[in-house]
Amino acid sequence: MDEITRLKVESAVFRGLIQHLQKRTDAQNIDIMNTAGFCRNCLAKWYLAAAEHFGESVTYAHAQEIVYGMPFRDWKLNYQTTASLDQQKSFEKTKPLHAKITVVE
Repeated sequence: MDEITRLKVESAVFRGLIQHLQKRTDAQNIDIMNTAGFCRNCLAKWYLAAAEHFGESVTYAHAQEIVYGMPFRDWKLNYQTTASLDQQKSFEKTKPLHAKITVVE
């Protein structure tokens, strides 16, 4: 696969993941984080890191809006639930497996 096609494919995969997560408002970030080691906020942080790496000025709030499909405060107000004690314990237990925010070229 040539480089341009690879970039197009990877971009389409990212957009598909974002669209899926925007539809799955029932999937709480803490549950995604506990299971997969990353969440919507991690995606926003990767977006921000990549934008800055390539010389673009993007705020974290704007990156979150791209990922969430709305301002984060709106998503949080409408969809985020309070984490249970079990969710919080799992979060702490899985911390070593959580994503590291880096730029991969």
